[in-house]
Amino acid sequence: MLSLAKEDGGSGPGARIAAEWGCDARTAGDTVTLTAELAPSFADRLGAAAAETDRLLDRLLAPAACEHEILRPQRLLDAVRYASLNGGKRIRPFLVVEAAALFDAPRDRALMVGAALECVHCYSLVHDDLPAMDDDDLRRGQPTVHKAFDEATAILVGDSLLTFAFDVLSRPETHPEAAVRVELVSALARAAGLGGMAGGQMLDLAAEGRFDPHRESLDLAAITTLQQMKTGALLRFACISGALLAKARPEQYAALARYGEAVGRAFQIADDLLDVEGDVATVGKSTGKDAAAGKATFVGVLGVNGARTALETLVEEAEAALAGFGARAAVLAAAARFIAERRA
Repeated sequence: MLSLAKEDGGSGPGARIAAEWGCDARTAGDTVTLTAELAPSFADRLGAAAAETDRLLDRLLAPAACEHEILRPQRLLDAVRYASLNGGKRIRPFLVVEAAALFDAPRDRALMVGAALECVHCYSLVHDDLPAMDDDDLRRGQPTVHKAFDEATAILVGDSLLTFAFDVLSRPETHPEAAVRVELVSALARAAGLGGMAGGQMLDLAAEGRFDPHRESLDLAAITTLQQMKTGALLRFACISGALLAKARPEQYAALARYGEAVGRAFQIADDLLDVEGDVATVGKSTGKDAAAGKATFVGVLGVNGARTALETLVEEAEAALAGFGARAAVLAAAARFIAERRA
């Protein structure tokens, strides 16, 4: 249930959003409370962003070579498209679009950033599924790239998607100001690289005992750091990129960073719960592998009930971070709840 501040009696933004989303609003004092009837409209907004992202990626990953490219080898292109146009909720591009919407930043620019971010995310899945990493055969209900093609092709797919992300960010289509594009490139590079996602993946492998079979189990603080890097860094980027696109004020950037950090932790806890409680048909990938591999997870430290309690706290933190944006942030508040309660 989401509470939205009213700005002018019963005709304020909260009531307006309730009307736009096709749900009832109950007023009490100076708040408008939106009920769970938000869900269908939220799903529509998420679906719309996903469809727009898919169309954009389809265009960007067309067979024709871009300026200064020589050619796009057909097998590699087919595998890249298989990896990046193979379903997915596109929650990261959705967060970019909705964060940018807080400042009325052009949607087409936000979609370019979202597409670049999705390229990094899809690359990470392709490499994470490789035999040397998590050795998974199934992703989004279909064979992983190294199974559908081969390992060498899968490695090159990851290489291609990672570098292509920065190609997309560097284009004037993403933002007309070079300084803004540089900020976006820098922020995504740091979220994805040595001190972000890639570094978090190394910590994850180390926690499994890949390099030291006698390693000590990680405590909650260490697991939080690991997951903030491996999973949270890209989600945080999704949220702050909207502020970067709009050249928002420092306090607005900081608020979206806090929101993104809470959402990132919530996403990982929900993922850990799905690995314990989900089934392959629903989740679309192998489940029960974390415990078998000895991975360091929030559920492993907190237990299922403790993890659910932590999720609720994180949703509250995410909503609190958005307070300064008022009713304009209702969609992002709903996104935090969606991420915490997802079942796939």
